Amino acid sequence: MKSERGMVSFEVAFGVMLAAVVALGLCYLLALVVQLGELQATAGEVARQRARDDTAAAARAERDAPVGTRVRVSNSGRDVVVIAELNSQPWGLWIPAMPLSARAVVAREGA
Repeated sequence: MKSERGMVSFEVAFGVMLAAVVALGLCYLLALVVQLGELQATAGEVARQRARDDTAAAARAERDAPVGTRVRVSNSGRDVVVIAELNSQPWGLWIPAMPLSARAVVAREGA
């Protein structure tokens, strides 16, 4: 009969490593959710300012967006449509980029 000495240590070590990997994955997911929230806030703010025809405030809102964000503004009837896109890499270049997108539609004021 083989000795099972050390098996518990191996199982504990494997369990701790697995828990660490899961924790890192959850932290990465949380970082993506935070960036998506920032992207949605940017799209909403730019749309509101463009609906008021305040281009200076809209430009400030675009500058406050996360680095690398592309903002597209279009008109759809009486609405202002803003789409903000970002290839998110919250932890640098060693994890592949995750494409994020946020859209905001606001009725033009005075229309």
